Order: sequence, then structure tokens, then C-alpha cells
Amino acid sequence: MEGGPGGDAFGSIPFLIASGVNRDRALIVMAQRGTLHSQPSLACPEIDRFGAAAVGLRYDAPSTGRLLVRAATECRDRLTADGVELSAYNTTENAADFADLRRALGVEHWNVYGYSYGTDLALTYLRLHPQGIRSVAIDSVAPPRVVSLPWTWESAREGIDAIFAACAAQPLCQSRYPDLRRTLTEQVRRLEEQPLTLTAQPPGGGSPVQVVLDGGTLVNILVANSVKAVDVPAALDELAHGNPERFARARAAEATPVVGEFAHGLTQSVACSEWVPGHSESDLLTAGRLAFPGWPDTVLAQAPQLPFEHDVCRAWNVPDRTAVQRVATYSKVPALVLSGTFDAKTGASWGPYTARTLTRSTPVQIPGIGHWVVPQSPCAASVLASFLDHPTAPDTACVAGLAPKPFTITPEPEST
Repeated sequence: MEGGPGGDAFGSIPFLIASGVNRDRALIVMAQRGTLHSQPSLACPEIDRFGAAAVGLRYDAPSTGRLLVRAATECRDRLTADGVELSAYNTTENAADFADLRRALGVEHWNVYGYSYGTDLALTYLRLHPQGIRSVAIDSVAPPRVVSLPWTWESAREGIDAIFAACAAQPLCQSRYPDLRRTLTEQVRRLEEQPLTLTAQPPGGGSPVQVVLDGGTLVNILVANSVKAVDVPAALDELAHGNPERFARARAAEATPVVGEFAHGLTQSVACSEWVPGHSESDLLTAGRLAFPGWPDTVLAQAPQLPFEHDVCRAWNVPDRTAVQRVATYSKVPALVLSGTFDAKTGASWGPYTARTLTRSTPVQIPGIGHWVVPQSPCAASVLASFLDHPTAPDTACVAGLAPKPFTITPEPEST
């Protein structure tokens, strides 16, 4: 079950195969309703084009928000004019599709694996359609009961703090970068007050593009793990000493999306019906202030990865489904609950939180790994393989010897 919501499940097949999940069993992958290979597709080229242009705009400026809302409105109007019923694209219906697939294929029992939004979907599927599920593995957990815009700030704080704590635990990193929390706060405040406009080369090649780095951009690069975790301390130190190159290149990478590949329409139909209702813009700001005291309100008013979402949802206009979706899953089906300690999208603590109502679950946290654990960790892949063979007693021995990789250490800048 792919993440997003809106990701291309077929695009993840190489990662799944490399992790060995189909070494001695069949692998079944289905494109979720509305995504790239389904009909109709809820792709929004309008939002893709906005995203490409947005790298040269202030991340959290009201004018940027208006452009995003305009793009979302254009997509919504086009889809509805084509007869798409946006309210039919939600996690309940999504889960029912998988239940139908199992019956259509004549599979008596199967194992379910989902990551990111796919964990929200997998838990909903387990709650509503437990028949035929032998086991469930969830990776980078987004519990349906708590997923909301304020929740994104809690996860961001947890993942970023874990990186800083890991640096502090490595003597070389601690000595070279002694106060990363303060450095980050200073840089968020400085960039929000005086954004940098730069020209940067996209990491994947292509012509240099103009990018703007403000406080909101910096935070979202960290949450998205667009700068590798092992490079974060060095990148922040370089930024503080006048070299923003790593962050500028990470921002430039967003200038070349594959237009029409990601189903933003599914993202908005799920988010606007299940994640946004019930929490006000004031609630979001309060959560941001609790997570990162001293940061500018202009940064904290926008949920990481989902800026201006209240405004977008007013335009998207789908019914509130929180009463039927924000529900915990209670189950005796064997479950593996995987989290990465550096995950700033779905904080690692939400794994054990979710496992509390899964009475035959094995929660596992992988040190030094960010979002979507299995493809990044051979240990996690071996735990998953063991779980599929022995769902109630997976071999987790490899976890005990793990530690975050050494952080990148750069020479101290010369005094001026």
C-alpha cells in the first residue's frame, strides 16, 4: 500500500524487490484509486506546475498561498467537469478496493505491507476488512486516529531532535557542532526575516534555477529529508557561515517534477476530508509553537509538507469524514510496526503508540533512518522477511547492534 496519498505504487516495485519481499512469495501491487495507472487519474498538472514555480517564491508568503489555491481550484474544476466524484476518493473506499482485489484474485489469505499513508490505509483496511489478512506490516506509521495538521509539527520536532541528539552522542559531531538546536532556530529566524535568493543547480542535472530560501523552506527541506540526515549538521553550520549551497540545491530539486505523475487530487480528497477538519488554523499554530518555541509565527502557521492546507480545503470542498476515519484499530492479527528514529514526517514514537491496540504486534525502531524504513535498512528488510515467515515471532536480533551512521564533519571555517 503506497504512501502519499497519491504516490505511484508501481514506481515503488524496484525498491520492494530490492528489499527481498518477493524472494519466496508472490508480490501483489495495486495502484490506488485516483493514482497514476488508475482510471480516472486524479493527477493535477496545475499543482505540479505551481510546485516547479514555487521554488523561486517565498514558501509561506500569502501570495504563494493564493497561487497554490488557484492551482488546486483549477484542478478541482477540471476533474469535476469530467464527472469525477471527489468525495468517493477516501481511505474507506480505498480499503474496500483492496478487500475486493483479494476476493477477485481468489487469494484466501495474504500479508499486507504499507508505508506512510499506506499505514493509515492498512490500519483502516485491517479495521474494516480483517477477513483474509494473515499479517500486517506497517512502516513509518501514520495512525488514522491522530493524523491531522497539528500532528505534523509533533513529528517534525521528534525527527529533527533525534538527528541532533544522535550528533550529540558522537564526540566528533558534538565537538564540531555543539548547539544545533540554537543554530537551527537562528537560521529559521534569520531566513524568515531576510530570505536568500540564489541560483542553484538541481542535483539531477539540468539548467540552474532561481530559488528562494526562507525559514519555511529550510524547515520543509529538513522534514522532507531532502538533505541527507548525515549531512544536516554540516549543512546547518555552512548555512550559518554564509554557505547555503546544500539547502539551495535541495530546493532546486523541486523545480523539475514529473508533471502528471503524482495524484494531488487523491492527496487533497483524503487530507481535506480526514486530516484537516476538527482542528483550526489556531490549533495548528499552537502546535507549532509548542514544538519549536521562538520560531516565527509565519513559519509555524503552515503545516510541514502541507502549506496553506486550510485554504486549499475550502476550495476542494469535500465532506468531513473524521467521525468514521479517526478511529483506532484494535486487532489480534500479527503486526510488525517499523519506524525510523530520524523520521520527521511520521515520528518514530507513533509506532509504539499504534502497537498498543495491536495485541500481537512487534514494534521495531531503526536508529538513524528516516521516512520509509525498509528500502533504507538491510536490517529492517531482514526483520520484515522474518516476520512474513513467522508473524508472531520475527527475528529482530539485528536491531540491537545498530547505531546512526557517523555524521559528515567539515573543517571549521577560517576566522575573519
